[in-house]
Amino acid sequence: MIPKKSIDFLIEHAGPVIQYRLRKEILKNITPDEKASFLAQIYQTPYFKLVESYAKPNGFIGNGVHGHSNWRGVKYHETPLQDGETAARLLCNYAVPKEHPLIANFIAAMRDDEVLHKEVTIIPAKSNEKGWQTRFNGIHQGGGLMTIIYTLQCLLGYGDDGYCQLFQDISLSAFASIINLRTLGEIIIDDGKHRYIESELAFPCMYHLETLAHTKNWRNERAFNLLSEAVNYMYDLAGDDDYSLITFKLKNAHGGYIGGLYNLMSILPFTGKPINRVAPRKLLTALAMCGVGRKADCVRVTAEYLEQTLTESPDGALRISDEHGNIIKGKPTTYANAYGEVGYEDNLRKKTAYDCEMTFWAVQFLTLIGED
Repeated sequence: MIPKKSIDFLIEHAGPVIQYRLRKEILKNITPDEKASFLAQIYQTPYFKLVESYAKPNGFIGNGVHGHSNWRGVKYHETPLQDGETAARLLCNYAVPKEHPLIANFIAAMRDDEVLHKEVTIIPAKSNEKGWQTRFNGIHQGGGLMTIIYTLQCLLGYGDDGYCQLFQDISLSAFASIINLRTLGEIIIDDGKHRYIESELAFPCMYHLETLAHTKNWRNERAFNLLSEAVNYMYDLAGDDDYSLITFKLKNAHGGYIGGLYNLMSILPFTGKPINRVAPRKLLTALAMCGVGRKADCVRVTAEYLEQTLTESPDGALRISDEHGNIIKGKPTTYANAYGEVGYEDNLRKKTAYDCEMTFWAVQFLTLIGED
């Protein structure tokens, strides 16, 4: 149960993005006029305006995706939002309607091979051209350019129109592959220099999870049970070991090694204690969006903690002390990015901004669980 005081806290203190999403997704009482008003405010926020300024005539936003900001003295990103992936994540976090020209044109650009090739190789690093040539390599376990491109389309609301169906299927299969493993040693090769898995093998990554979170076609009771079973079993395989000790690389078709994108060893619950994971709250939210409910142990434990903490909070806010917040990976950032938590408030120096970020996350998470 979500305390009314938590909702009241957000209504009093939050900025336009949280106000909009609170009414649209949590309270579900937004009127057409209110929606138009909040979107108008969002479109005037400094980060949305930056993303808008980075849109090109061909529809692509920014320079490259998940790439170099600087290359041999040339600055390709004036701000982090000039990266295509970061821009797409901000549009997703701000809940900009998929019909908005900024998004519709970006989707068209990502689905045009000529445009996409030009834009993802605009930064002249050799790795970018090689990445284009091998863009489908590793999509079964988090490597390769198309892992990102498919996921961004899902984040922006275009994951269920058929174009990304193959990657939806791959994403679910990646989780299914976990269940039959007895140990991680069955797929991880250690040659003394690298710990890696071969590019044709399947292993779930953050992008697979986000794809499932933002799509519907795959959903049925069997799939929900499979996903929750896989997530619970991932913890049995890896536990809460130090993340840096259990990560591994992917071996590509050229015999080189690349870092896996968010290889999911185990998703840990949020209980106000330090979590040694990248973007731990984003992982939990994505899993909750997948509809697994409390069948996933990490979701159940997190929900119990949040329910108790919000109830005991004098004003309904979820607060993490500065000292604790600096320890926990995943403190909110002022812009979205691949490795950071979701961000809604554009000025975290505002006294209540951090509390609004955390409280909205808690309320959103509990709402998603309540819908199951």
